[in-house]
Amino acid sequence: MKRYFTLFLSLAGALSAAAQPLGISSPDKRLQLTVQTGSDGRLRYALKMGSRDVLLPGSLSLQLKEPALDLSLFTVTDHKVSSRDENWAPVWGEYARIRDQHNELRLQLEDRSEAHVRVDVVFRLFNEGLGFRYEFPAQPQLQHFVVAEEHTEFRLAGDHQAVWIPGDYDTNEYPYSFTRLSNVDAVAVAKQYTEISTRATYAPNAVQTPLMMKGDDGLYINIHEAALVNYPAMNLLVDKATNTLTSHLVPDAVGNKAYLQTPARTPWRTVIVSDKATDILAANRMILNLNEPTQVKNTSFIRPQKFVGVWWEMHVGKSSWDYAGTQAGSSLVPHGRHGANTPNVKRYIDFAAKHGFPGVLVEGWNVGWEDWFGKWKEHVFDFVTPYPDFQVKELQAYARKRGVKLIMHHETSGSVTNYERWMDTAYRFMKGHGYDAVKTGYVGRIIPRGEHHDGQWMVNHYNRVAAKTAGYGIMVDMHEPVRSTGLHRTWPNWLASEAARGNEFNAWSSGNPPAHETILPFTRLMGGPMDYTPGIFEIKMSAYDPAKTQQVHTTLAKQLALYVTMYSPLQMAADLPENYEKRMDAFQFIKAVPVDWSDTRYLAAEPGQYIWMARKDKKSNDWYAAAITNEDGRTLDVDFSFLDPGREYTATIYRDADDAHWKDNPMAYTIEKRTVNSNTKLQLKLAPGGGSAISLWPVVRAKK
Repeated sequence: MKRYFTLFLSLAGALSAAAQPLGISSPDKRLQLTVQTGSDGRLRYALKMGSRDVLLPGSLSLQLKEPALDLSLFTVTDHKVSSRDENWAPVWGEYARIRDQHNELRLQLEDRSEAHVRVDVVFRLFNEGLGFRYEFPAQPQLQHFVVAEEHTEFRLAGDHQAVWIPGDYDTNEYPYSFTRLSNVDAVAVAKQYTEISTRATYAPNAVQTPLMMKGDDGLYINIHEAALVNYPAMNLLVDKATNTLTSHLVPDAVGNKAYLQTPARTPWRTVIVSDKATDILAANRMILNLNEPTQVKNTSFIRPQKFVGVWWEMHVGKSSWDYAGTQAGSSLVPHGRHGANTPNVKRYIDFAAKHGFPGVLVEGWNVGWEDWFGKWKEHVFDFVTPYPDFQVKELQAYARKRGVKLIMHHETSGSVTNYERWMDTAYRFMKGHGYDAVKTGYVGRIIPRGEHHDGQWMVNHYNRVAAKTAGYGIMVDMHEPVRSTGLHRTWPNWLASEAARGNEFNAWSSGNPPAHETILPFTRLMGGPMDYTPGIFEIKMSAYDPAKTQQVHTTLAKQLALYVTMYSPLQMAADLPENYEKRMDAFQFIKAVPVDWSDTRYLAAEPGQYIWMARKDKKSNDWYAAAITNEDGRTLDVDFSFLDPGREYTATIYRDADDAHWKDNPMAYTIEKRTVNSNTKLQLKLAPGGGSAISLWPVVRAKK
């Protein structure tokens, strides 16, 4: 289905109406956007949902350094209104088809300075919310320019409750804070977390996007960005006196924000709004709709999958990434704890083959781990030289014989200039040895020195990696990158990213609070899939070392539920094979749950409290549902109205045992079976920090 109409207004009409408000409504008429240039020449926009203010009139402007221009006073020279309504099919995702339905207002502006710079501001209003960006057409008066700052205002109608992390330029790996905007103290929060503060650089009184908020009037508001290309990430400065958020771009090594040449455009600024929390979760489709269609012509190599790997055993201290730890002259002296050794990798390959997992990730396989972290060295890894105990060709042949693919790991240690030099060689090495997927890592301070993980230089690097791996027929999973902005539509081989505080923090730090996983779908996952590495069955780290007090801050049943609530087309069964072998009945859910879906239903939710949702397998009529909660135990009244009417399903319910508790009794679970249909209603009891995972198979299938 495709429908377009375009309304052109004459230049004279536009000029005569320039001082009058211009506006559009969402296709369902619930949202209203108004835009106006005031008598002071400033362009302001406002957004309402019915009679309620989402955004009060806020100004739009940019500060240029070269040429030195304050682009804040404009004349509207023309405007155009258009609409779109079409459907498209993602290569993979939460839905088989996505509808792109919006109305668009394009303003053609001229700067009132002597330079007469031309700028277009484009607004797209969806039923879910608003997207807008700045565009600079080709023009002789502005060809090359340097952005000093972007001053986009989001003027909120109240002192909203906010779910936020500090506006750090280099890491998103913070737990979330719940406060009023007036109580945001990003510096104080950042200093609490010593495990990441050593590499933290942040703007005072700034928070990162996606920023999730709730007003006293019951409106949920999410602010983020889409299609982050050739531009730095946007943080938000908080003006506590006026409830105004102002864009703050991540700087480069000399303090500039972006280097552009016309024609140019910024990422989309997004404002998603609803009076239902579940609508916010479903509105991540709007982020995708604001991204460009796929640039990958042949997507046959892209295969969503689950995998296991030599990874968690390093985090829990059973083994190490490095082979030696010390050097004797020019020789490595093995210490005997290296995890990526050939027999151990074969053990993981055997486990994967036995249980139907197509991939095995191996970290620590290559020379350099003795001298990588925090040294700010440019030449640590070459990405092609294995340790002596990692036999590349032998493992390639062994994995092929077992029907398994190894997944490459490229940790750059932040030395991105080095990685850029090695990428082609490294990707050729991968393809020559049977690797079709790579996990990249960017731990540490960035080289080029002074650049930040979220600045323009690194944003361009992530996009270069996505494009180059696509050219080699390689899937990529990026860790420690900028947060996602929907670019997996454009580069569907970019299956997942980390870009948030993942499950590994539970192994060796203060960990992730029980509410963490109920927040991430409203924040980090708004922009795209996250490699959270769920599936930990051995909850307490004292199992590996009696002196350890760390633990995963969930129940085992909640770890199962995360395979549904935390979407990724590349899902890891992160625990050790021996821990799964102790609880094969629970492991059956991880084996069965898909990673590619035809439909997703968000059924009940509240940020930081609970989520209840369901997804339908793209390859069958099977459904999978899950519920998770924060540190509070609760009972949810649920129904199964999402199921196909007139069909019965065998529901296998993996739930917390009656005495389960994330801290006191986390590994207590119960598995029950019953027959349900679309009219069935149930009560799901969730333990503190707990969850429930449910497979729903049509009865005919279940009898096979």
